[in-house]
Amino acid sequence: MCGIAGIYHLETAKPVDPARLRAMLHPMAHRGPDGAGEWTAPGVGLAHLRLSIIDIEGSPQPMASDDEAVTLTYNGEIYNFRELRTELEDRGYRFRTSGDTEVIIAAWRQWGVDCLSRLNGMFAFAIHDHARGCLFLARDRLGVKPLHHARLSDGSVAFASELKGLLRHPLLRQEANLSAIEDFLALGYVPDDNCIVAGVQKLPAGHYLLLERGKPVPAPTRWWAPDFSKRIRASEDEAAEHLVHLMRAAVTDRLVADVPLGAFLSGGVDSSAVVALMAEASAKAVKTCTIGFDQAALDETAYAQQIAERFATDHRTRTVAAGDFALVDHIADMFDEPFADASALPTYRVCELAREEVTVALSGDGADEAFAGYRRLVFQHQEERLRGLIPGFLRRGVLGPLARVWPQMDWAPRPLRARATLASLSKSGAEGYAEAVGVTGPDQRVRLFNDAAKHALGDHVAEARYWRAMAEAPAREALDRAQYADMMIWLPGDILTKTDRMSMAVSLEAREPLLDYRLIEFAASLPASMRVKGGTGKAILKQAMEPYLPHDILYRPKMGFVTPVSHWFRGPLVDAAKGLATSSTLARSGWFDMAEIERIVAAHQSGRRDHGRLIWQFFMLEKSLAKLFGI
Repeated sequence: MCGIAGIYHLETAKPVDPARLRAMLHPMAHRGPDGAGEWTAPGVGLAHLRLSIIDIEGSPQPMASDDEAVTLTYNGEIYNFRELRTELEDRGYRFRTSGDTEVIIAAWRQWGVDCLSRLNGMFAFAIHDHARGCLFLARDRLGVKPLHHARLSDGSVAFASELKGLLRHPLLRQEANLSAIEDFLALGYVPDDNCIVAGVQKLPAGHYLLLERGKPVPAPTRWWAPDFSKRIRASEDEAAEHLVHLMRAAVTDRLVADVPLGAFLSGGVDSSAVVALMAEASAKAVKTCTIGFDQAALDETAYAQQIAERFATDHRTRTVAAGDFALVDHIADMFDEPFADASALPTYRVCELAREEVTVALSGDGADEAFAGYRRLVFQHQEERLRGLIPGFLRRGVLGPLARVWPQMDWAPRPLRARATLASLSKSGAEGYAEAVGVTGPDQRVRLFNDAAKHALGDHVAEARYWRAMAEAPAREALDRAQYADMMIWLPGDILTKTDRMSMAVSLEAREPLLDYRLIEFAASLPASMRVKGGTGKAILKQAMEPYLPHDILYRPKMGFVTPVSHWFRGPLVDAAKGLATSSTLARSGWFDMAEIERIVAAHQSGRRDHGRLIWQFFMLEKSLAKLFGI
């Protein structure tokens, strides 16, 4: 796993200063502690930080082809590189190294942009092809690895794995983008189609960008997306059997490494399934690690221990305090943009624990998106059935007004929060789901922004990207559309951003076998009844893993990494919460109604309302604004 950066002049072949490339690499040093390098030619410069995983001594980057016509800087892993290497050797290519980097160069020379469909892995890379006169930027199917880029005033395009790398370029204006603030408040993160720094873009998952000197910068081209419009013809038993086959292949592919390798083990279905299949494929005991909490209601270590004993893993557990918020400043630095998924804190801790003994760790990320494991997806599936039974005029004319007068019950489970259910049913399926997946609803955001900010935002609505994604989804039914939107927006913007930044913060490579594209394509072809059954998600995955995992692991309620932010802002962080109401950073931004923030903090601390997540958002936003823009 690595970090990359580069500069490409679009108009004339101006020289690129290697010192500027090194400056862009410097703040990303955590991504590659094992080596660094840069390469320049007229009009182009590529740079690389290396975390050595495969062919430790033999694949330094940037790497050039044997005739020096093609040069690559690359972040990621190609799991099928050996099969590709054999195919390319049969076509006459010869290789000097034993890693995957050189295979990408040969694949580009053989197939051009079509090489992407042959790569099974996680990656973000830049290829400069002198003969074709182009720079080719590409990102993996699901967005496991990041890539930021920006057009600069000198006619160049600069790119880097992380925003902090781009910010070291002196020509990048650090101007805040208000629409990204709206998106962050709505979703809890800045999605991949936006950036908090105006003018910076993120190459979307499953897209490439082909830059050619003397030509305008084109829009990124999509080269892959999940397709929910097809259905397999198979019984549940046949589907479960094939799913195990795909999972086994995905896990085995990700065991290739020349460094110590292990796994995160939470004791939930997903990580337990990965560990079970790792143990099956490994000659030695799998190294596993678990983070526990000092609050029993949040702790899953007993379940993780049960799996560790079942598969005889080399298991380590570390307990952290639920009030472990001392990391907040460091975590804010790692994300650059504001990021309010508080599970980033325990994610950092488990990565830190893993890195003490391994350089690569497999995770269970992806199963909830692939197999409808989130409660919100189950609710959406159920609510859409109700929408089909209730005429639209009744939903809008009766349920909507009723929701507005129903008492607020933040403390209750969602099925008992009739207000939320009534409000969702009064809207279209896309509108209801977009708000369910969000953090702060549109009505609340209207109250938070001042008049000047609302005018500047115009018709920008954060939820609209969900409406569009669900409308455009290649899908058969409502559950398909919601899952498609999550894969396009939530997965790369929240889940994979969190895993990438927290693992890279400690120079650990995280691999996600349940995001193998073959597995994702198979899951998308399953009927909804195999994904959601009896009011719970991941039905087919649980059925497939019944021979491997205990019943109480498979069918217990989902927990996940929980961080008690609501408690923090009534206890150890009470002064920090109060400080938001008079924050000079938030006030100087010129966007917010500070009196409304004060009311929110007061209502939370009095216990009248639970605004913990919203206060956490402002807490993280304040830190990002201060760091990025000196506000």
